[in-house]
Amino acid sequence: MTILVTGGAGYIGSHTVRALLKAGYEVAVFDNLSSGHAAALPHGVRLFQADLLNPDAVMQALAETQAEAIIHFAARIEVGESMREPLGYYRNNVLGSLNLLQEIQNTGRRIPLVFSSTAAVYGTTDAVPIPEDAPLRPESVYGETKLMTEQMIRAAHAAHGQPYTVLRYFNVCGASPEGDIGEAHASQTHLIELACMTALGKRAKMMVFGDDYPTPDGTCLRDYIHVQDLAGAHVLALKALLDGRHGAATYNVGLGRGFSVREVLDMVDRVVGTRLPREIAERRAGDPPRLVADGTRIREELGFTPQFPELRQMVETAWMWHRTHPNGFEF
Repeated sequence: MTILVTGGAGYIGSHTVRALLKAGYEVAVFDNLSSGHAAALPHGVRLFQADLLNPDAVMQALAETQAEAIIHFAARIEVGESMREPLGYYRNNVLGSLNLLQEIQNTGRRIPLVFSSTAAVYGTTDAVPIPEDAPLRPESVYGETKLMTEQMIRAAHAAHGQPYTVLRYFNVCGASPEGDIGEAHASQTHLIELACMTALGKRAKMMVFGDDYPTPDGTCLRDYIHVQDLAGAHVLALKALLDGRHGAATYNVGLGRGFSVREVLDMVDRVVGTRLPREIAERRAGDPPRLVADGTRIREELGFTPQFPELRQMVETAWMWHRTHPNGFEF
């Protein structure tokens, strides 16, 4: 059974490819390598280096692999960039996903689809923790493109019986425990990744945007999920679809508890063995005090149990990757 993974050479995608192989599936990857890395893929995994904006390439991959299911990661993902380049995000994320759905339909088969979505579809909310049925009010173009894709998938399900599972994840972090794959973005935006870059001397200091929030230490709280656990969640979702247990489901993926900015930086200090230079700055517009997932549904329905629930585990694996690969996959 072959699983086609779009964006499979990226950060989350490459970890999921490994989890799929470990679970006994054959895997093919569809990735334009605009932000992914062929070096992140295990030897022998077939790579279609192509773009979802090319429908013919999508159809060719589906035809040649006869994929029994698809996991769809491929997207541009930077919130700030999406506000500066909105049309590029709509074109890449929405049109690319539309092409994928159309070519699935053109096969004449109902190919199960697991979609990589985001907590950004909720926007700012007072709900703590956030359930899947919370209002969807994205505040970035990135979040809007993910919500639009969710809507297209649901419409395809209603009209054509397209089986799907949507996974909305919160803050993804960490790296493979083996230390050979991890985050390798051209521009770093994630807190733990930024902290590791600061510890390596690639950044002068860490900026803490606001220390006067109504939280225990005054800094924002965020729900973090280790990338290995997130990859495992995709395998569980895939198995449920292939077994016919679920044909249309949406799940949050998070720990259900948050770590503050200060807690994360203090843990990096302990793991690295030195105190990171840091500066308190004004709050950023749109930063809610707390973003925490209600992960009850995925635990109860799919049996999801994180294997890396501790902040130290997340930081240690991230630090091992960045320390040994300071330039990512460029040696």
